[in-house]
Amino acid sequence: MSAHTDSLLARLKPLLGPWAARFDADLLETCASTNSELLTRAAAGAASGTVLWTLEQTAGRGRRGRGWVSNGLMFSLLWRFESPTALSGLSLAAGLAVARALDKLGVPNAELKWPNDIWLEGRKLSGCLVEMSQSGARTSAVIGIGLNLATPASDKVHDQAATGLDTALPNPPEMTFVLAELLKQLGEVLSEFALRGFAPFQADWNARNALRGAAVRVIDGASETQGVCLGVDVQGALLLENERRVLSIVGGDVSLRSLRA
Repeated sequence: MSAHTDSLLARLKPLLGPWAARFDADLLETCASTNSELLTRAAAGAASGTVLWTLEQTAGRGRRGRGWVSNGLMFSLLWRFESPTALSGLSLAAGLAVARALDKLGVPNAELKWPNDIWLEGRKLSGCLVEMSQSGARTSAVIGIGLNLATPASDKVHDQAATGLDTALPNPPEMTFVLAELLKQLGEVLSEFALRGFAPFQADWNARNALRGAAVRVIDGASETQGVCLGVDVQGALLLENERRVLSIVGGDVSLRSLRA
């Protein structure tokens, strides 16, 4: 570690308050992928609550094999679940934790796009990537989060309009303050999720649904389905009204797009 990373970690711990004992954070100057590195550490026995934070990510990964580009805060969190926790909806719960943290930071009207994006004024501000591994009855989830502190120079990433925290807050808080709030909200949400699954979060997620009532298309490989986005069910599946039927669409390599886009 450098003096700079030591200083950032030292500032993080007191900001976590009562949650400081629950998280064990490591900060790297540069890393290929925080998710990949933390998955390796998880397999070697890293504790639940391990956080891997990096100042530069050279080979970040997103859903559907895309590269992951973030202009600001990049970290992954390891959380272990004991059987018989139902993990459907975990990526939605993680996204909701990010939105709740943004509330606490004073960012108004953060919205959620199924299954794992956080939007602000119709532009992508943050994204989550959840990867899981199984060992006996225990499931290890590595939750990777990238949040733009500043708006990317291109203003568009992977054909999605992008934005940064600086558009909502003229004087964005320091990075460690943002990370501390994200970790506190993730701790709250994941602790409840471990006990009760996605059900307690369904109403809040639907209230923040960026595409609520919108005509959308769902792309899964070579197939495409169109309909009206109704929200998500108690397990986090997308509910799509199509030709007087309501379809339930689960996760996987599925992409959701507004027909207005």
